[in-house]
Amino acid sequence: MSGRFKGFKRWIFAGCVLVLGIVLTAAFYWRYDILRTTLDPKVPFQTYDPPPAPNYADPAAWALLPRGATGMDRAADVFFVHPTTFDGGRDWNAPYDQPKAGRYLNRVVLPNYAAPFSRVGRIFAPHYRQASLYTFLTLRDDAREARRFAYGDVREAFRAWRDHYDQGRPLVLVGVEQGGSLLARLIAEEIAPNPALKDRLAGVYLIETAVPADEYGPAAPVPACVRRDEAGCVVAWASLTDGDFQKAQEWLGRSLTWMGGDQLENLNGRKPLCVNPVLGAQTDERAQARLNLGAVNATGLEWGARPAFLKRQVWAQCENGLLHTGRPKSASLRDTGSWTDRRKVDGYNLFWADIEADAAARVAALAKRAPPVITTPKA
Repeated sequence: MSGRFKGFKRWIFAGCVLVLGIVLTAAFYWRYDILRTTLDPKVPFQTYDPPPAPNYADPAAWALLPRGATGMDRAADVFFVHPTTFDGGRDWNAPYDQPKAGRYLNRVVLPNYAAPFSRVGRIFAPHYRQASLYTFLTLRDDAREARRFAYGDVREAFRAWRDHYDQGRPLVLVGVEQGGSLLARLIAEEIAPNPALKDRLAGVYLIETAVPADEYGPAAPVPACVRRDEAGCVVAWASLTDGDFQKAQEWLGRSLTWMGGDQLENLNGRKPLCVNPVLGAQTDERAQARLNLGAVNATGLEWGARPAFLKRQVWAQCENGLLHTGRPKSASLRDTGSWTDRRKVDGYNLFWADIEADAAARVAALAKRAPPVITTPKA
C-alpha cells in the first residue's frame, strides 16, 4: 500500500512540474503580449479623463527654457519636441510632469537628441501630454485619438514661444519619433501658411520619423533638403540596422501619417522621406563610415557637457525610403534596457556630430540669404 501511495505522489509531483513548465513556457512565449496588455489603459479614449494641461507661461512646463541672457550668443532659436518617454498603464496620455517619464527625458533624450543643437541656438523644449508608448504598439482608434490630443499641447507650446520668446532669430525645428510626427503637422498648420516664419526657417529635423516623401517635393511649402548648404528645408529619416527586416516592416506597415488635418492613416505603400544625415542630402548614395563625424552615447551626461565622439562608426544609405546603417563598432552603441526602453528611441545617437554640423550649415545658409529681422519679445 505504501509503495502505491509513493508512486501516486510521484505522479502528482510530475504532473505539477509538467503544468508549471507549460505555464512558464506559455508566459515566456506570450511575455510581450502580457507586457503590452499591462500598458493598455483599458478605457475608451472618449470616456478618458486626461491629465491637466501645461501652462506654458510657467517655466515648469518646459524641459528646456533659456533663462535671462543664457544662449543670447547663439544664432538661432531651436524648438524641440521630444519623443515618447512614457510607457502607459492607466493613462492614454502622460501627465506633462510625470516623474518617471521626466527622468528618462533628462537622462536619455535631451543629451542624445537635443544637445546636438545646443551650439546652434537657444533650445525651447516643451513638456506635453504625450501619447503613451502603448499607442505605438496598437493601431486602435483610441491610440490615434491620444496622438491627436498630444498635438494640441505642442501647438500651444509653439504659439507660446512665438508670443513671448520669439526675437526674430533664425528658427530650427526638431522633432524625434512621436515628436517628429507632431512637428510634421505643426509645419503644415503653423509654418507653411506664415510667410514671415517660413522665411526665417533654417531647417526642420524629423528624426526617426517616417513621413511620406511625396509631401516634401521641390514644390512643397517646406521641401526636403537636397544639399547641406541649403536652408528652409526638411531633414528626415527612419533608420534600421541593415538586414533588420522586422524593423523595416514596422516602419513601413505601422507608421501613421497626417492626412487632411487631424486624420492619421497608414503610409499605405507611400515611400518615406529619407535625407541622409551624414551627407545632408536626399540621395541614395552610400555615406561611407569614414564620413561619419561622430556617434555618441550621452545617456546620463550632464546638460552642457561636451561628449566624446566615436568617429567612423557606421555607414549610412537611404534605400526604399529607409535609412540603412552598418552595425556600430562600439558596444556602447547597442540597444540595452528593458523591453519598453528598447521600443523607444535609442539611448545613443549615431549621428550626433553630423547633426550638429548640419544644423550649423543650414543656419549659416539662411544668414547668407537675408539678414534676420530682430523684434522685441511680446509681453
